[in-house]
Amino acid sequence: MKIFHIYTNLLKDTGGETTAYIRNYLEERGCICKDQVDGTVEGIIVLGGDGTMLRAAGEYLGRHIPMIGVNLGTLGYLAEVEQDQIETALDSLTADKYEVESRMMLSGIPVIAGESMAPMIALNDIVITRKGALHVINFNIYVNGQLLSTYNADGMIISTPTGSTAYNLSAGGPIVEPKARLILMTPVCSHTLVNDRTIILSEDDVIDVEIGRFKQDEEQEVDASFDGRHPVNLNEGDKIRIIRSDKATKIMKLSKVSFLDTLQKKMRVV
Repeated sequence: MKIFHIYTNLLKDTGGETTAYIRNYLEERGCICKDQVDGTVEGIIVLGGDGTMLRAAGEYLGRHIPMIGVNLGTLGYLAEVEQDQIETALDSLTADKYEVESRMMLSGIPVIAGESMAPMIALNDIVITRKGALHVINFNIYVNGQLLSTYNADGMIISTPTGSTAYNLSAGGPIVEPKARLILMTPVCSHTLVNDRTIILSEDDVIDVEIGRFKQDEEQEVDASFDGRHPVNLNEGDKIRIIRSDKATKIMKLSKVSFLDTLQKKMRVV
C-alpha cells in the first residue's frame, strides 16, 4: 500500500501536528498522500477517536477503501493504533502486513406518514429516543412483518456487532464479536420487567420499530439517529424499517490480537 488519504479530526489533532508527521513519514518512504479521495487511494488513515471513524465510514460509504484509525481520543476501540505505535503501524501498512475486516452496516428507512424516505446507513447503531418532555415512548416492534412485542421505554437501540461496545453496552446489552453477522435490539430503561433484555436477531431479519401511543391525551415525538447523526423526527405511527445494508466498512487490522485481548486492554472488562 503506497497511496493514502489522511482524514483528521482537527479538534483532536489541534494544529495538525500528528497529521503532518504521518504525511512526512510516508512521503519520505516514497508514498503518496492525497488531499482528496479518488480512485487511486488505497487506504484511509483516520486520526481521532471512534466518533471520527464513524464519520469517515459514513463519508466514504461505498468507496470500498479500507480504513485504519489512530486513536487521539480516550477509548479508541475502533481506532486501534495508539500514538506511540504510529511508526510501526505505518511500516506495516507500506509493507502490506495487514488484514482487512469487513464490518456489516445497517440500513434504516424512515417511514413518515406512510411514505418511505431515503435510507440512512449506520456502522454502529440506529438509536430512537424521546424528544422534549420526559415522556416514555411506546414502541411496537415487528420482525419480518410479525408483531414481536411492545415496549414502554426511554429509547431503543438497534446495533451491529461493531456497535455492541457503544451505546448498546451502556444500556446493558451484550458485547458481540465484531465479525459476527447478527443484529442486536436493546431497550433503553424499559418500564416493564419482562421486556428489558436485548433480543438478538438474524442479519437477514427485517425489523420495524414503530412509534405507538402511550396515553390517550399525549402525543409521541421522538428522534431517530444514525451513528449519532442525521436526526429524523418521528411521530405516532411513524417507523424505522431496519435491515442489513448491502454496504460494509472495511477496517485494516495490523495484529492478530484476539477480540478478548482487545477488550481486556481497551475496556478492562474481561
